[in-house]
Amino acid sequence: MLNRKASAPRHVKGTVGRSLVITLTFFALLAAVVVSGKLPMWLLFIYLAVSVVTCLTYAVDKSAAQNNAQRISENTLHVLSLLGGWPGAMVAQQWLRHKTQKRAFRRVFWMTVLINLAALVSWAWA
Repeated sequence: MLNRKASAPRHVKGTVGRSLVITLTFFALLAAVVVSGKLPMWLLFIYLAVSVVTCLTYAVDKSAAQNNAQRISENTLHVLSLLGGWPGAMVAQQWLRHKTQKRAFRRVFWMTVLINLAALVSWAWA
C-alpha cells in the first residue's frame, strides 16, 4: 500500500499562492509609499499587526466551526478587514478554506477591501 500524504487540490494551492502574491505586493507597495514620505511608517506596522490578528481570528473561527463552539461574528471579521486586516483575511480564507463558499460574505469582504484601499489612496494623495 502506498503511503501518500494528503494534499490540497492544485486549484486550492494556486488560490493560496495568488492570495499570498496579492498580499506581498500590497505590503511592498505600501512600504514604497511610506518610504516616499506620503504615509507614516506606523501605518505599515498597523496593517501588518491587524492582518496578523485578522488571520488568527479566522483560524479561531474555523476551529470553533469545526468543534461546534461559539463562533466569531461575521461583522467582527468584516470590521477587522475594513480596519486594514484584509490582507490577513485574504490569506486566511484561502489557507484555511474558511468563508470561501458564502457569496454574501465574500461580497461584503470585497467591499471592505475596496473601502479600505480607497481611504488609503485618498490619504496618500490628499
